[in-house]
Amino acid sequence: MSLSELLRWQWAGYPRYHQSRANLLVHITVVPVFLLGNVLLVAAIARASWLLGAVGAIAMVASMAVQGLGHRREPVPPEPFTGPLNAVLRMMCEQWLTFPRFVVSGGWYRAWGQA
Repeated sequence: MSLSELLRWQWAGYPRYHQSRANLLVHITVVPVFLLGNVLLVAAIARASWLLGAVGAIAMVASMAVQGLGHRREPVPPEPFTGPLNAVLRMMCEQWLTFPRFVVSGGWYRAWGQA
């Protein structure tokens, strides 16, 4: 699946996998933590800082763990990953592109109102 196909697939199914208010609240809260963790990891590489890298990695892992718990409250579970590369690509695309688009487009607000 190409990157553009992945983004189209994620976008088409996003409302179906994000219906629970608990999960919507989790995402709006911890996706920024994941993004900050990414930025800290890049800064850690630039500064050669193990401490900064550890903080960034912990933020990313904690964010993913909490989002995983949020998805357990969904009536429709997410599609399973097909492998490690698929997992990384899907997570990065969702965190950096699909979820922000969902929020900016009003999808998050509509899902909150329908929950």
